[in-house]
Amino acid sequence: MGISGLAAYLPPYRVNLESWCQWNGDNWDKVGSVVGSSFRMPGPNENTYTMAATAVMRLIDNYDIDPGRIGYLALGTESSTDNSAGTVIIKGMINEALQAQGRPTISRYCEVPEFKHACLGGVYAMKSAARFLALDGAGRIAIVVCSDIAEYARGTSGEPTQGAGAVAMLIEADPKLLTIELSTSGSSSDYRGPDFRKPFSRFLQQPGNHAQRPRDFPLFNGKYSTTCYIDEVLAATAHLVSRLDRSGRKFLRGMLAVFLHRPYQRMAETGLAMILLHFLAVGDSDDRAELDRIAALSGVDAAQLQVELVEQRYVYDLVKKGQVAEELYPFATQALRAMRNMPVWQDEISSKLRLGASEMKHVGNLYTASLPAWIAAGLEEAAAQKMKIQDASILTVGYGSGDAAEIIPMQLMRGWEAAAARIGFAKALADDPVDLTEDDYHSLHDTGALAAGIRQDPGVFVISRTGDGTASFDDTGLEYYSYTASSLAS
Repeated sequence: MGISGLAAYLPPYRVNLESWCQWNGDNWDKVGSVVGSSFRMPGPNENTYTMAATAVMRLIDNYDIDPGRIGYLALGTESSTDNSAGTVIIKGMINEALQAQGRPTISRYCEVPEFKHACLGGVYAMKSAARFLALDGAGRIAIVVCSDIAEYARGTSGEPTQGAGAVAMLIEADPKLLTIELSTSGSSSDYRGPDFRKPFSRFLQQPGNHAQRPRDFPLFNGKYSTTCYIDEVLAATAHLVSRLDRSGRKFLRGMLAVFLHRPYQRMAETGLAMILLHFLAVGDSDDRAELDRIAALSGVDAAQLQVELVEQRYVYDLVKKGQVAEELYPFATQALRAMRNMPVWQDEISSKLRLGASEMKHVGNLYTASLPAWIAAGLEEAAAQKMKIQDASILTVGYGSGDAAEIIPMQLMRGWEAAAARIGFAKALADDPVDLTEDDYHSLHDTGALAAGIRQDPGVFVISRTGDGTASFDDTGLEYYSYTASSLAS
């Protein structure tokens, strides 16, 4: 089981982070190195479902998919605006557009689940799709689409880490791009409380009306959230190690690239560095010697560093004690800072994160779509560079606050280049973006409106109107959608 194709949609409205720093008096050098270069925002007539439908339609077109063979269409998101329907909304949009073009539609006998677990919902959807194909879905194909809107209140530390977009994946029993190696994957989960949550009570005091998309600002505690990310990735790494037939470091060295959930640039680097440190801590004598060397150069006690990396931590105890800002990994954190100036950082961290990294600086945080977006960007770059990497392996690391993590190895198929050449991620990123002014950004962020007008591109689904309950039936707050076919559509 594996992935045969990917397709992306990014809304055109872009915030340049260097400009954002000028508007807010922030340090661009710091923001640029820690976060990235820009992020996208949905237009007033877009939501999670429209972006997802656009990505799925691009996948169908780019890979000449027969919609009638789709037996499983799954959505991973944490930005739903309907607590009843979900993926079936996307199916409805797609089928209406296909019918209008005189094309076959997605089967009536297609399953349409939605998966929610913060930024990990798309990974869970992908695993479920693979299991579907292995069991009752034999002979059919599956599509998983990850779509999200990451938005934070102005003036918070999360504001520069916003983003919006969707990535769709074609999952097949006979994959053309990547096999998904679930038998050697690692999983973990544990309850964390207030690291990053979206309780409904946030909406109670918001102004607006039924036709306006509510502001989906999360509650989060930055330092605690980072601690949770590190701890859960370490737990999933420990599970992965227990299923490997070789040392973790040898396993990592054999990887062409590593793609991680990327809330911002620095967090992905930290995640991979912690994985490497854990591999050293549980490895052979040479690995332990390397960990001792890193500890000495970092000025930390090697034995205490070892304990931090392998012993289970009870992160939620920080909440119970009211000390969520406490550093739970002080020795590892100090070692990470020092490692950035060591050869091991370039040799075993930066080199693994290179593919697709430049494109991801311009995307922002896409929540569930963050990991598949990086995979798409990385494989497309590898194909463009004509890299001879058939049968090479990559490592994918998914994470969702609350929290849970998944570490899944994947292997490139022979002939992967043909499938990668159809991804179109660079085109989605460069598709005539609109750089927002400070006033436009404030308006779109705070009210969902754009004084300069709304752009309507062909091949993109949009909200055409919102029901107000004045019809002969109750449709209060329900969106109605429209689609203008691209000239490239068959």
